Amino acid sequence: MDLDVVLPNESPSMPVGALRDLAREAEDLGFATAWLPDHVLPPGPYGPEFGGVLEPLVTIGHLAAVTERLRFGTSVLVAPLRNPFVLAKQAATLQELSGGRLLLGLGAGWSREEFDAVGADHAHRGAVTEDVLALLRHLFSGGGAPYTGRRFSYEQGVFAPLPAVPVPLVVGGQSDAALRRAARYGDAWQGMATTPAQYTRLAGRLADLAGDREVAATVRLEWGGGVDELAERVAVYREAGATRVAVHLGEHERVSERMAALVRALGG
Repeated sequence: MDLDVVLPNESPSMPVGALRDLAREAEDLGFATAWLPDHVLPPGPYGPEFGGVLEPLVTIGHLAAVTERLRFGTSVLVAPLRNPFVLAKQAATLQELSGGRLLLGLGAGWSREEFDAVGADHAHRGAVTEDVLALLRHLFSGGGAPYTGRRFSYEQGVFAPLPAVPVPLVVGGQSDAALRRAARYGDAWQGMATTPAQYTRLAGRLADLAGDREVAATVRLEWGGGVDELAERVAVYREAGATRVAVHLGEHERVSERMAALVRALGG
């Protein structure tokens, strides 16, 4: 099981360079992947509910340049708020420049106010996300023109770069529709802080939907009652079969010490 960290990207007052320093520390401590959230124009202040002050793909480009082994992911990027062709180009470029260290996490989003603010279609966000995933899968696999999709099509055009390491697609969400999207298009599924029993049920449902496709089941946990309590939860999800556990460790002022304490508590 891989142990990941969700980088604290909720506070506009976070000092310049703090995220860079935390990424380097995460790499030194042996975390596998650092994840960044995404909100483009939320209806309320950035904070625990609306993370993502820094745009995640641009930020990953910076952080990948100052690290060597640490992977980076989006947890999760709101797919219907993005032009999917530009998104594909950005992700493929990041994968190429980082040496294959990007995990592209995508979800349908939830905030109607944010969708309205940017002129996106909230009512059909699930279907749009599926169409984005289908296009990304086509482009990343080297598929050429013409391509005909439900929403996104093109008669001619050449997509590049095609990275040596394909861009993994991680689909987020708790609904059955999200599980279906992950089973059909994803390399992995990321659930949020469900109970172990709920996680086991959802992971089982994912496996049933995926059939012969291998889709990794991962989970994201939020900071709660302390390092020891979090370490116990990580161990429980590891026993439940999670291939990856990503932990969000709260406000940036305490993340450095909590990362180190969690690694110690897990025997690292």
